[in-house]
Amino acid sequence: MNQFLRSLTPGQQVGALFLIVFGLLAVISTVAFLLTLRKNVDADDEARHEKLEDFRKLLGTSWLMAVLFWMGWTAGETAATVLFALISFFALREFITLSPTRRGDHRSLVLAFFVVLPIQFWLVGTEHFDLFTVFIPVYVFFAIPVASALAGDTQRFLERNAKLQWGIVVCIYGMSHVPALLLLDFPHYAGKGAFLVFFLVFVVQTCMVVQHLLTRRLERPPSLPAISRSFNWTSWSLGMLLGSVVGGLLSFITPFKPGQAVAMAFIACVAGSMGHLVMKALKRDRGITSWGKRVSVTGANGLLDRVDALCFAAPIFFHSVRWYFGV
Repeated sequence: MNQFLRSLTPGQQVGALFLIVFGLLAVISTVAFLLTLRKNVDADDEARHEKLEDFRKLLGTSWLMAVLFWMGWTAGETAATVLFALISFFALREFITLSPTRRGDHRSLVLAFFVVLPIQFWLVGTEHFDLFTVFIPVYVFFAIPVASALAGDTQRFLERNAKLQWGIVVCIYGMSHVPALLLLDFPHYAGKGAFLVFFLVFVVQTCMVVQHLLTRRLERPPSLPAISRSFNWTSWSLGMLLGSVVGGLLSFITPFKPGQAVAMAFIACVAGSMGHLVMKALKRDRGITSWGKRVSVTGANGLLDRVDALCFAAPIFFHSVRWYFGV
C-alpha cells in the first residue's frame, strides 16, 4: 500500500488523502446518526443523547473544514486564496455585527472590508510574504485610528478602534495564513501544500475534539468557569498530548521529520486551543455563546465559531515553519 501511494503523483496523493478523510467522516457520521435513533427511556439516556448531539456538532465542524479545503485544493491556488478571502469577509462581518459601532466608524469599516482584506489576500496570492507579514500589524494598525480620527467622533474612541483592530487581526490576518501555507516552497515538496494545510487542521481539530470529549467523560469541574464550562487543564493537557502524537504520526505527509512534526503539531495545538479560549472570553463579554446569533443559544452556530482556533493557529504555525526551515 505504501509503495502504491509513493507511485502516485502529488495531486493523486492529495486526492487519495481527501478520499480517506471523507470516508472516515462518512462512517463516523453514519454511526452517530444511528445512535440518535435510539429511544430515550431514562434520564441517563437523555444525558447520553445530549452528549451525542454535542459530538455531532463537532462532526459538522469537521465536515465543513474538510469540504472547504477540498474545494480550495481542487480549484487551484488562486481560487483557494479567493475562497479563504470570502471566509475571512463573513467571519469579520460576524465579529463586527456583535461589536457596537458608530457613524464615525464607517470609514474604518469600509477600509477594513474593501481595502485591507483584498490587499492582504492579494499579497498572499502574489507571494509577497515579507510585506504580507507586516502589512496589517504595522500599516493598517496606524491607518485605522487615523481614519476614525478624521471622522471627528471621540466617544469611546479607543474602545471602538481596539475592537476593529482585533477583528482584523483574527478574521483577516489569521485566516490569510491558511492559503499562504499552500504557497510555501519546500525542497522536493512541490504540489503538496494541501498536505501541510491538512496537517495543521487535523492536529488542531484532534486536540479540540479530544479536549471536549474528555471533559465530558472525566466530569471534572471547569478550570475557568467564567469563560468556558468545557475547559479544564487535565483534558487540555491530554488533548495537547494526543494532538502532538498525531502530528508525529502524520510526519510522512509533511516535509518534517517525526520529531519536528511533533514540535510543530504542539505549537499549532497550543495556539489553536488558547485562541479558541480567547474567543470564548470575547463572546462572554458580549453576552452570547455563538457568533452567529445575538440571542444566547447552545452550540456553535456561527462561521467564526468554527474557524476561530484555525485563525489563531495558522499564523503561529506558518511563521514557526518559515523561521525554522528558512522557506
